[in-house]
Amino acid sequence: MSIVKPRIYLASQSPRRRELLKQVGINFELLLLRSSPGRSVDIDETPHSGEQPEDYVRRVCQTKAEGGYGASRMRNLPPFPVLAADTTVALDGEIFGKPENAEHAGEMLRKLSGKEHRVLTAVAIAMGEHIEQVVSVSTVRFAKLSDERINAYLRTHEYADKAGGYAIQGHAGAFIEHISGSYSGVMGLPLFETVELLRRFDYPAI
Repeated sequence: MSIVKPRIYLASQSPRRRELLKQVGINFELLLLRSSPGRSVDIDETPHSGEQPEDYVRRVCQTKAEGGYGASRMRNLPPFPVLAADTTVALDGEIFGKPENAEHAGEMLRKLSGKEHRVLTAVAIAMGEHIEQVVSVSTVRFAKLSDERINAYLRTHEYADKAGGYAIQGHAGAFIEHISGSYSGVMGLPLFETVELLRRFDYPAI
């Protein structure tokens, strides 16, 4: 009789979140919804009118975790916790999601240039009726960016699929004068908060 090693399901396509989970030794399997069109219908990632950034990331993240757990049950997978996360960038209450294209990313970076903004990452874990959630909030200050630097960054295509149009672990790390909070949270998965959540589900994390 084989022993089933404790693990979780990761309801995210982010390679950064996979890397971070591996960094702290979390045993996981990817749990992806089978069709992206279905995902866009099930999970509304459009901010609601007047919705605050923290309320937004909490709503989207919890919906992802609940949807992932439901998908695991429909597929008759072994019952393990489902982890989901969502990251957004906020400046003066405005929510910066993922840019639609290079032009959109450039607009975001010009707004962030020379200013301090917040990066909010929500993490949720679902297992049956048990759902726990936490939000990590970090403050990031960008240097004043010239159009030349912004355009050079856009040519790297790193902005694609990144909240706020940048990735701290990439070339945009050179834009950041100061960060207060969680570096891994800005990347997309705050490790301290994630491990604390997993412990509440009796996952044997270090």
